[in-house]
Amino acid sequence: MKKHLFILALLLAILASYVFPQLSEVLPLGIITDVGIAFIFFFYGLKLSPTELKLGMRNYKLHLLIQAATFIIFPVLVLLFYPIFTSEESYTYWLAFLFLAALPSTVSSSVVMVSLAKGNISAAIFNASLSGIIGVVVTPLWLSLFLDTSENGISFLDVFSKLGIQILIPLGIGFLLHKYFKKLVAKHKAKLSVFDKSVITLIVYNSFSHSFKANIFNELSLLDLLVILGGVAGLFFTVYALLGFISKKLHFSKEDEITARFCGSKKSLVHGSVMLQVLFGNASSTGIFLIPIMLYHIFQLMVVAVFANKFQQRSS
Repeated sequence: MKKHLFILALLLAILASYVFPQLSEVLPLGIITDVGIAFIFFFYGLKLSPTELKLGMRNYKLHLLIQAATFIIFPVLVLLFYPIFTSEESYTYWLAFLFLAALPSTVSSSVVMVSLAKGNISAAIFNASLSGIIGVVVTPLWLSLFLDTSENGISFLDVFSKLGIQILIPLGIGFLLHKYFKKLVAKHKAKLSVFDKSVITLIVYNSFSHSFKANIFNELSLLDLLVILGGVAGLFFTVYALLGFISKKLHFSKEDEITARFCGSKKSLVHGSVMLQVLFGNASSTGIFLIPIMLYHIFQLMVVAVFANKFQQRSS
């Protein structure tokens, strides 16, 4: 239910950005979200347990498969369609899919779903945490190969510098302070989750308000949205099936197969929103990049929840 409330909040943020786009001019939303991003990753660092990470390190084949799926298989699948998108508008949407494909996996929902399906929880925690750290470097690297930096006014040296300041440093400080605040973090876990979701909702509002003001979505039809949703579904099911096939070839246990499928097929809306804010700031094109990410987020929650329940029933 809480996840559905978050989805509703995101949809309301888009509606508000369409009806009241001027709010982004009245309030310093850019500064607010920048500070919020730093706190998200500081709290994320506080949650990282060295003990749990050590427990998860042993199964290297599983880790390699999940990270390869997240940062290699996903982007390569999108790259296969690169020659098709020749017009400027269609290329932008292809680039948005590449950005989605290069994102790290989720943390909380991956672990929750793996736990529900009775998978390898320690491996899920390890891979979800590792994925978030790797993604800070790998995601913008993938995008830098195809994004015209001169046209968009983006310096990837500045991007990595900002990612370091806003994400890596707060995360590292949080990780170092884990042993001192782990009980406090566990006690207020639900409140921290609300804080994360509130910052993401603000980023979504800010991004879409600039896109609506620039009339970015004037040419976007219902058919276009259905095509994007079809692409999202196709990407998810292809990777999910591939991970199941490879897991069986590697003779993984059922627990490891579940972990590989659930962690390797997920994408993080948190990291996507944060990195778009860092990459593009208040640029009008951020709304376009958010559409596939948000659709994927909603789709993966619903579909993986169904799969998790099925795995749970089989093992009962």
